[in-house]
Amino acid sequence: MAANSGTQSICAVFDSTASACASRDFLHVPFEACRAYSQGSLTLSYAEAHARVDALASRLQAAGYGPGHRVALALDNRPDFFLYFLALAKLQVSAVPLNAAMSVTELAYVVGHADVTLAVTHPGHAAHLRAALDGMAPLQVLTENNAAFARAAGPRAAGAGEAALLYTSGTTGTPKGCILTNEYFLEIGRLYTELGGYCRFDRVGDRLATPLPVTHMNALACSFMAVLMTGGCLIQLDRFHPSTWWQSIRTSRATAFHYLGVMPAMLLSAPASSEDNVAAVVRFAFGAGADPRHQAAFETRFGVPLIEAWAMTETGAGAWITANREPRHLGQRCFGKAPPGLVYRVVDESGADVAPGTAGELLVKRDGPDPRRGFFAGYYKDDVATAQAWADGCFHTGDLVRVGADGCFFFVDRSKNVVRRSGENIAAVEVESALQTQPDVLASAVCPVTDDIRGEEVFAFVVLRPQIAVSLDTAIRLQTHCQQLLAYYKAPGYIAFRSELPQTASQKLARGQIKALAAGAVESAQAFDLRHLKKRAVPAGI
Repeated sequence: MAANSGTQSICAVFDSTASACASRDFLHVPFEACRAYSQGSLTLSYAEAHARVDALASRLQAAGYGPGHRVALALDNRPDFFLYFLALAKLQVSAVPLNAAMSVTELAYVVGHADVTLAVTHPGHAAHLRAALDGMAPLQVLTENNAAFARAAGPRAAGAGEAALLYTSGTTGTPKGCILTNEYFLEIGRLYTELGGYCRFDRVGDRLATPLPVTHMNALACSFMAVLMTGGCLIQLDRFHPSTWWQSIRTSRATAFHYLGVMPAMLLSAPASSEDNVAAVVRFAFGAGADPRHQAAFETRFGVPLIEAWAMTETGAGAWITANREPRHLGQRCFGKAPPGLVYRVVDESGADVAPGTAGELLVKRDGPDPRRGFFAGYYKDDVATAQAWADGCFHTGDLVRVGADGCFFFVDRSKNVVRRSGENIAAVEVESALQTQPDVLASAVCPVTDDIRGEEVFAFVVLRPQIAVSLDTAIRLQTHCQQLLAYYKAPGYIAFRSELPQTASQKLARGQIKALAAGAVESAQAFDLRHLKKRAVPAGI
């Protein structure tokens, strides 16, 4: 059928699957997910997709694009993203997925840092991307007349085998570019489709739905590679719509779906219905971060097991842990047992192994002669950060876990200064840096606080300069400033003012104390709640 373990490229997998499964559905977008640019739902068979990918690759090749080039894609979750991704893979060109919700400043940094040769977007983002590119690379805007591509003239910066450069939120203020190879994608596809247990693919009628963004490895690699490996259909939604979610699942005939922790909470808040249980059709849901209070209730009401897993963009399939078999310890943040071939340590702040059952940072590597097999190839232009992440031969995840007596892993917290809001990792220092550029701000400290819907929200303590009034207007002014520099979701949802910030004896921010104070400020309503002002911008011109 589709691929075997000897296949060495994404393109080869697609070619093989398209040949064997030509008449099957490859990609389906329900109408509620594409109404902004289509008159109805969209479906592409493998044969249709293959023809379009070949035609697109021919046009790109004619314009001079080839091995070593990088092309940025700001196409949201539209079908065009996957067609371009496959066409680029065919030419050994690396894709750089762009989140168009980022500010012009953020986009300009990524495009410049990635040495992009070309950027592709749709009309809704064209003006925004043009401002960010500022002459750094030509912009191709999707049109119906298949306009010729600008001639390739940029650097050939990508190494052999690179399939994508995916930027993740760094803890040092700027995003890091994770180099992802063809083998990285293939390892993920093999692992996911062979997990077994609750995660069953029948390789005949698999239809995998996901609302997750293609700028994250879950949608870019996990769900996408799963369908390529099985000849299944990818049901790609634009984003999560609670009111139409189950309609999309039913009409698209999904057999499984991917989720983030915010989704079960929102679906459970809807009125109960006699059609809630979808166990007859949906085999499993795959994701991470389900609220412990909601996991069992969701499974009982909807009949779908929520399979919690753990991985990072950096770890890929090299260190992937899944609670796909019992015991799953529902409601305890359990994400399964270490699979064969994974070597791990749980260590304290000094790097010493902790006692069994004690929380510590998770360190991982692969067993055997290649401890980095399946992991990312490194951070682009940052050998120092790559070396630090792999200090002492293990990858330092920054996640605090504990391991139970039965070998199951339980997520505890993050040791890094990161806020995880609706699946987006937000570096606290990045938000602090944005606040520091506002003239009224003397100092700031950012941390996560619990949010019932989005998992976590961005909280900021701010020390104002003398003579600046503490007021709601001031808080809104600071948030607006952040939204001009950062993607909307990174801006503080809460702002509280202090005369000084807690510090350690070494004059560093006392992060633990700040986090506790933030939780108390939210609980006692001593912070300005600005969450309602954080709104996704609607692209123009579509």
